[in-house]
Amino acid sequence: MRQAVADRLHRAMTLVAVAVDEGGGKLKEAVVNAGILAGLAFFSTLAGLGATGLLADPIKGLTSACIAAGVTFFTRLALERGLPPETG
Repeated sequence: MRQAVADRLHRAMTLVAVAVDEGGGKLKEAVVNAGILAGLAFFSTLAGLGATGLLADPIKGLTSACIAAGVTFFTRLALERGLPPETG
């Protein structure tokens, strides 16, 4: 079980493009990987704001964390789908 979780986290954090197949299996894995990193970005943003004392307004902190998670999610998804295309 631990090895499976470690393998999933390793695949999520490596920047390897995953080809999307017709059945959607690779797309599902890409979305899961992007979700893992988005959650990491969300909670690390909240932790960073709290550690520096900038979390005085919880609404602004949650907004910042949501923006970081959204940017991370869609960037990772674009990278896994092969965007931008490889040149050469």
